[in-house]
Amino acid sequence: MGIFTRFRDIINSNLNAMLDRAEDPEKLIKLMIREMEDTLVELKASCAGVMAQVKKIERQLSDNRDRADYWGGKAELAVSKGRDDLAREALLEKRNFQDRADRLDREGLNHQALIDQYKEDIQLLEEKLNSAREKQRILVQRHIRARKSKRAQEDIRRAESTDAMFRFEQLENRIERMEAEADLVNFGRKPSLEEEMENLVLDDEIEQELKDLKSSLAKDRQEA
Repeated sequence: MGIFTRFRDIINSNLNAMLDRAEDPEKLIKLMIREMEDTLVELKASCAGVMAQVKKIERQLSDNRDRADYWGGKAELAVSKGRDDLAREALLEKRNFQDRADRLDREGLNHQALIDQYKEDIQLLEEKLNSAREKQRILVQRHIRARKSKRAQEDIRRAESTDAMFRFEQLENRIERMEAEADLVNFGRKPSLEEEMENLVLDDEIEQELKDLKSSLAKDRQEA
């Protein structure tokens, strides 16, 4: 595929429609950006080549015009000396160089028009490339958000799993059983000071264990 064919295909392409139809939009946009970048490099290289040719044409044009002026001056000298034969030959040389200068002038104008078209194409392609890069940035951000959201949902489901709820139920049952046992032990008699102190310590340990469990689950939800 030639450079201009690729360029026209890129410029006429509908990025949004192509990405909507793609199975892997991120991979497609990456390939498209690479193609745009390669085409842009070729366009700039071709433009630079034509600009170099224009410089060469300008030098040749200036040289031929100088030569035409030179032989025009020689024709005037020959006429002033009464040498019409030499004047005719000088005028013929002048005409030859003038014709070459005219051809070079037209060629230079054509080359300049080509350069202008190259510059316009380069600008269009750069705009398209910038648009594609912006779409790539948005796609990447959406992918990152989707991945984080999925991970958060998985963590939430794990936190709400039967195993986690079972742990809570076990702990609650344990606390209730210990409370019931404590009530039975204390039933009918006044606990001693030492027993009351032990119960306080035991209650603190159970409460701390419950607090740690709740804190752990809350931390998992925040990190998600």
